[in-house]
Amino acid sequence: MEKRLDQYQLNRRSFLKMSGLLGLGVASAGIIPVTAETVKFDQSMYKVSKTKLGIGTFVAITLLHSSKDQAEQALGLAFTEVSRLENVLNRFDQRTGLSYLNQKGNLKSLPPDLETVIAASLYYHRLTNGAFDITVQPIVDYYKEKFQNKGNVNPSDQEIHNLLGLVDSRNILLNNRSVSFAKTGMGITLDGIAKGYIVDRVAEVLAKQKIEHFLINAGGEIRTMGKADKSKPWRIAIQDPFKKKNYPDQIELNNGALATSGSYEVYFDQEKMFHHIVNPRTGLSPHQSISVSVVAETTMQADALSTGVFVMEPGPGIAFIDTLPQCAALVMTPQGRILKSKTWKSATV
Repeated sequence: MEKRLDQYQLNRRSFLKMSGLLGLGVASAGIIPVTAETVKFDQSMYKVSKTKLGIGTFVAITLLHSSKDQAEQALGLAFTEVSRLENVLNRFDQRTGLSYLNQKGNLKSLPPDLETVIAASLYYHRLTNGAFDITVQPIVDYYKEKFQNKGNVNPSDQEIHNLLGLVDSRNILLNNRSVSFAKTGMGITLDGIAKGYIVDRVAEVLAKQKIEHFLINAGGEIRTMGKADKSKPWRIAIQDPFKKKNYPDQIELNNGALATSGSYEVYFDQEKMFHHIVNPRTGLSPHQSISVSVVAETTMQADALSTGVFVMEPGPGIAFIDTLPQCAALVMTPQGRILKSKTWKSATV
């Protein structure tokens, strides 16, 4: 059973374009249900698949189990978890703690999931030497508003410079279930890590329901367990950023995670110079890479690392991944050059 990333990415982009969400980061438009598909896979297994819109993308889950009822029940619980976490981690919803934090600059009695993701974000900020930084939110919002209101007028260098004074995760003060910002006007975006966290939590829900074989795909953030057909691993084709179906590579996953960060899906201007990934040192969108895929033990780890490596130069980014245990990376440049870490293999992971 082969799952190709571009199948979901193209659908996601079409939806975002139709719904007017392109250029808005990962703002959620709610969850639109799609009927579940249940088929008899073989004499002893059912394959149950379902796709819903959530967390600003399509979330697709496929699982195999001997009991049709148990599989469908597990699938329902999995999507309930997506909805629950979306209501915690969505910065565009004025009712969430994250939105309150960005408005007020402090939040007490942090929801446990939000605390976990912020703490992890600070860890990956240190690990990547600042390349991964959730405090770029003021610049991301500046780009969105600039191009929404003034068409294709280039952002002001002076305004970007001023906003850079608000960017530095070291100015997030996290302590005793509370969080605050050291500077007025700061804000955080969890777009580069929240989807990975949600996918991991959904995987936990499925595992607790005794589902041993599944694949979760949330717009390119992927988590697998077990086999695709009781004997073969899940096969995943890395998205072709040029949309010509020339897949940079294919990998096979048993129990692992993959995340891909790219500049080709969500951008603010027609020239695609300003996209949703921002270099926290320059305030500009990096263009040394067009796509970064990272394999890791958890989807949250792969999600954060793929964003961090995208900010880095391709060579140093690959070298950085080679220092991390149980991680691998594939980087593609705008010229079509492909770089792979020493740990990247076109085989089972």
